[in-house]
Amino acid sequence: MGGARLAFRAPHPYHPRVHVTVLSRSAAIYTTHRLVEAARARGHRARVLDPVQVEMGLGGTRPALFYRRGRFPRTDIVIPRIALSINQYGLAVVNHLQLLGMPLLNGTQGISASRNKMRCLQLLAGNGIGVPLTVMANDASGLKDMVKHVGGLPVLVKLLSQSERTGLMICETLQSLEAALEAILGLGQNIVVQQYVKAARGRDLRAFVVGGRVVAALRRRPRVGRFARTLAHGAKFEACALPDEHARVAVETARVVGLEVCAIDMLDVKGGPLVFEVNSSPGIREAEEACGVDVAAAVIARAEQLALATRSARRASAGAAG
Repeated sequence: MGGARLAFRAPHPYHPRVHVTVLSRSAAIYTTHRLVEAARARGHRARVLDPVQVEMGLGGTRPALFYRRGRFPRTDIVIPRIALSINQYGLAVVNHLQLLGMPLLNGTQGISASRNKMRCLQLLAGNGIGVPLTVMANDASGLKDMVKHVGGLPVLVKLLSQSERTGLMICETLQSLEAALEAILGLGQNIVVQQYVKAARGRDLRAFVVGGRVVAALRRRPRVGRFARTLAHGAKFEACALPDEHARVAVETARVVGLEVCAIDMLDVKGGPLVFEVNSSPGIREAEEACGVDVAAAVIARAEQLALATRSARRASAGAAG
């Protein structure tokens, strides 16, 4: 990166038209809307399909797929934006598309790995990527001892669940730690406590990776002392120049987890970045507004590359068979 501010300029749209499908609960969601807008700006057909309206069939000569009990629309590439509230069904839809040989920006394996937070950290650590000191337990009764194991305050406390009750909280004081304990004790959920180093005046880094390259980077100052669904809630953002080593780690993290599009959250500490979160369906509003980067165009350009490569491979295969 060489200290320069990141940017993305998509190639001029002289290319065959591609049918792009975004799997999302609503076309009004900012990121979903921007993806459709960017696809149409490049001359492509784009539509939004609600994953819960997709029906799947098995048992015939090949898997069947329907949308609202009708034929599944023609598509060349699918961009999954699976909400956590429909995680199980949404991933089943993504997996069904994979069975049918449909190109996807992010498949079932990568999305699942990113959402199993402890498994994701284990995967990264096993591949030589630095992660913060981390402890996991099946209840919060030993939360104070867990904090000691990761080096003391401040810490990031994560409540892990397959439902909408997932949350996290940065605890900088014993009082906020007590509040976290009171909020989650008795819920019967898995708890992860992570080292959260107060580097760079309390700000961590988020890198957006698309197709094996970093297209935007932010410094983030999260709100502390309250549970939230994501660290973006109530946070402050500013564009940053990502050091080369941090960019390398972000790209390698995406490769290891198996994601074409993702956001990598890192602690900027002495000795190198530590990855503490991987998001396979990141919102792009903060990156576009703070960095002035067209992240949606970067995602669509990568979708276009995959769709056209698949189209060419199928034509070559058909020609060889003929």
